[in-house]
Amino acid sequence: MTIGVALSHLNSIDTTVRLAREAHGAGLTSAWFGQTFSYDSPTLAAVVGREVPGLRVGTSAIPVFGRHPLIVASQAQTAQAATGGRYHLGLALGTKHLTETGFGIPYERPIARLREFLTALRPLLETGSADFHGELLTATTPLPAAVPGAEPPVPVLVAAMGPQALRVSGALADGILPLLAGPRALAEHIVPAVTAAAEAAGRPAPRIVAFVPGVVTSDVEKVRQTATETLSFYERFPSYQRVIELSGATRAADIAAIGDEETVAAEVRRYREAGATEVVFMATELGGEADQRRTFALLGELAGG
Repeated sequence: MTIGVALSHLNSIDTTVRLAREAHGAGLTSAWFGQTFSYDSPTLAAVVGREVPGLRVGTSAIPVFGRHPLIVASQAQTAQAATGGRYHLGLALGTKHLTETGFGIPYERPIARLREFLTALRPLLETGSADFHGELLTATTPLPAAVPGAEPPVPVLVAAMGPQALRVSGALADGILPLLAGPRALAEHIVPAVTAAAEAAGRPAPRIVAFVPGVVTSDVEKVRQTATETLSFYERFPSYQRVIELSGATRAADIAAIGDEETVAAEVRRYREAGATEVVFMATELGGEADQRRTFALLGELAGG
């Protein structure tokens, strides 16, 4: 199992690079960057990957609404070339509120859009060309779209947790990026569904990259309260409400791994036993810098164990 960290965009690029360097120095194998309306995640990943040799970098995740496969393929291939093959592309459905408010476009037929997006994107990443004409998207290449040095082809993962998204992702992507899906939800609902879809499509077993809020700390009560306030944002969205409930929890913070080294290490083992092939810790900054370094240190030990 590989273990990584998701780094927040709240700080400067220089700070992000420093934190990525610290995480890699502690033994963590990957750093992931979300996509909102601020930093461009593939660009940030390319910068960090160039600055921190050996660290795998990824986007988690670019919404398929408001983007086009040709543009995303160019971004992803550029990041892959810049990092010497260490970039991983994450895609997401996004949300109705952010899509319609931010882009002014209707959030309609998200599963169909995801399917067409992936279908058009794969040949672009693998061959540098496409000739796709769907109901919702068209992607053709009147000029070559391959980027020299973008090898091997960029892995594509999807932030999928619902049944339909899991079926599409298992059939067309290399894996998934479940967020706030506890071990119970992974083992009973998510891993079986995406694995079955991959098998039916004749694809290899999918990567299961579980994103887990977590902090190693001595002040559990304070950090848990901070996590409750910070992670409540996700509770506004039905997809997260559903997966939190499937995990046997009521709040997003209930999923968080917060405690001493033994407690957090036990949580990582539970994710591995539930079928996660990789664990990425997020919100490691909630307890302050000292706790974040302590968290990096433990996760680095687990990654090397």
